[in-house]
Amino acid sequence: MVDSQRGLVIGGRVPFDGVVKSATSRLAGLDLNLLIVLRELLRERNVTRAAERVGVTQPAASAALARLRRYFDDDLLVRRNGRYELSALAVQLDAQVESVYEGVERLLATGSRFDATTSRREFTIVISDYAVAVLGRPLTAAMSAESEHARLNVVLVRESLAANIGHTIRAVDCVVSQPTSRFRIPEMRSAPLFTDRWVCVVAADNGRFGAEIADLAELRDATWVVPYHHDSDFPSVVPVSRQLARLGVRPQVAVRVDSFQAVPHLVASTDHVALVQERLARDCARYLPLRILACPKPLEPLEVRLWWHERYDEDLGHRWFRRLVIEAARGGSPSPGAPIVDTGHQHD
Repeated sequence: MVDSQRGLVIGGRVPFDGVVKSATSRLAGLDLNLLIVLRELLRERNVTRAAERVGVTQPAASAALARLRRYFDDDLLVRRNGRYELSALAVQLDAQVESVYEGVERLLATGSRFDATTSRREFTIVISDYAVAVLGRPLTAAMSAESEHARLNVVLVRESLAANIGHTIRAVDCVVSQPTSRFRIPEMRSAPLFTDRWVCVVAADNGRFGAEIADLAELRDATWVVPYHHDSDFPSVVPVSRQLARLGVRPQVAVRVDSFQAVPHLVASTDHVALVQERLARDCARYLPLRILACPKPLEPLEVRLWWHERYDEDLGHRWFRRLVIEAARGGSPSPGAPIVDTGHQHD
C-alpha cells in the first residue's frame, strides 16, 4: 500500500509507476522558491535574518515557514529560551539542503548564460589555511568586484583530505591542494595555481641557529612545532612530515597543531624550530620576531593546483569561479625567489 500523503510503501508490492506518480505529485505541490527560504531558515534560525538573506519581507518569510511546516508536518524551528532551535527533522534537512539546493541551481543553469552580476550562486572551495593566506584576499576582492550576490563558502581542509578526495571532489566546487597519488582519478581536472618552497623558521633571538642555512645536526637536536603530526605515523601523508623524512629528521615534537598558519606564531619567542612554506614564513616575518633559514638540503618544491570534477568543465558559472581563483593566484603574494634569510626586520 502507498501512503498518498507521503509516497511511502507501507506493505506489499506496488507498481513502480505508482511510486513515481506519488513522488511527482508531491514535487508538483512544492514551490521551489520555498527551498531557498528553507535553506536560509535552517542557516540563520531566525525568520527576520532569513528574510533579509533571501530579499523578502519578514511577513513573507513567516508565511513561507508556515507552508514548509505544513508540507513537512513538523515545526522545523522550535522556540526555546527566547530563540529558535532546529527540530530533529530540521537537523536532517539541514544536512541535505545544501547539496539539493546546489543541484537544483546547476540544473536550472544548464545551457543558460551565467551572469555574475545577478547570480546568487554559492561556490564551495576546500582549502588549507596556508593557501588562504596566499589566495584569500585577492579571491574575495575579485568576487566582490565582479558579483554583488555570489557567495563563497570556504571549507578549511583537514588532514584526511587526500584519503577522501574522491568523495570530496564530488561534494564541492573546487579543492586547492598539492597533487598526490590519490588525486589520480579519471574524472579529476586540475590547473596550476602557484609554487612555493620550504624554509625553516626560528625565533629572531634563537641562539642555537646562527648560520643562514640550518645545520642538519642542530635540526635533529632541536624541539619542533609541527602541523598535523602523529607520533605513531611518521612519515605520514602530510606534506611537512614527508619533507622532514627527506631531511632525515624525526622531530622531537614540542607543539603539534592542526593549522599551518598557527605554526610561525608558536615558534616566535621560543627555542623551537619549524618547517614552513616560504610564502607563509615571509608574510609572518613582517610582524613576528622570526628568522628564516634555508634548509640544509633541497626539498620537494610545493606545487599547488586547483582541482574540480569533470562534470563542471562546461558549467559557465564554475568556469567563471575557476578563472577568479587562477587569477587570484597570479596576483597574490610574489613568487619565492628573494634571498632566503630575512635579517633586516626589527621587531618590537
